[in-house]
Amino acid sequence: MKPFLLLNKPMVFLKTYERKQIRMVSSSCYGFHFLLSLSIFLGFSTIVLGGNFNTDFDNLFGDERVNIMNYGNSMTLTLDEYCGSGIVSKNEYLYGRFDMDIKLVPGNSAGTVTAYYLSSVGAQHDEIDIEFLGNLTGEPYLLSTNVYADGVGGREVQFYLWFDPTEDYHTYSIDWNPERIIILVDDNPIRVMLNRQSIGVPFPTKRPMRIYSTLWNGDSWATRWGEVKIDLSNAPFIAGFKNFKANACIAKQGKNCLGFNAGKNRGLGIESKTKMKKILSKWVVYDYCSDLRRYAHGLPYECRKENILQLD
Repeated sequence: MKPFLLLNKPMVFLKTYERKQIRMVSSSCYGFHFLLSLSIFLGFSTIVLGGNFNTDFDNLFGDERVNIMNYGNSMTLTLDEYCGSGIVSKNEYLYGRFDMDIKLVPGNSAGTVTAYYLSSVGAQHDEIDIEFLGNLTGEPYLLSTNVYADGVGGREVQFYLWFDPTEDYHTYSIDWNPERIIILVDDNPIRVMLNRQSIGVPFPTKRPMRIYSTLWNGDSWATRWGEVKIDLSNAPFIAGFKNFKANACIAKQGKNCLGFNAGKNRGLGIESKTKMKKILSKWVVYDYCSDLRRYAHGLPYECRKENILQLD
């Protein structure tokens, strides 16, 4: 079937953080087992994690819809007619690389949102998003990325994938350091956001963030701007997760994260840039830096040529 292209239609966005909060508090099923609170940290501790869903995460919502298996090495999240489900990491992190193998909901997934992201809490929160927006059977998933810093977001870049993400597991990664953020698919970089605080562009550098994985009903906006609703006769919807890995800096008194995973060009060698250039030429559906309707009076500063990563 012909892909449902978004390039020639202005995008209407509800902030990612607001969407999550509206969905999670509007349903009685979202009785959180884990109370998120703001914390003050005096330092940090570097740690390398293999990752285990039993020991490294708490149930965020959904109760038994979070099904952890294989001694904590794999998990499924379920969305049914009553409730979605999700987990949140026990630890908060400041910088690192986070990998997760994910197999998305198959068939008619319209209206579903499968998310893997980092976030702090509060009105001035930071967030790095990977969201998979479901679609009708035979139509492609949309991989949506976004970055928030100091409560400021609106930096959406969206992609179609070059494979069927429902047939097998694929690795999705967030690589974050003080100088840049890289989002990767199967170790192929698809997006890089550079730190441009020097020209007044907010960048997440000071707030530790937790890792979240969630599956929920986002049919008010997720598929064709909410025109296509979820078909609950297809429930339950199930997404698979496994092989979580983190090489990251955990918030802990007495240590420092400042130089962890550092380097503007770390992970961005010639081969990586070549792969990224090829992906950007074929698979980008929407880029806020190209949206002249949204920014009729001028694109954001970080979208100017001198402020973006040069791939040549």
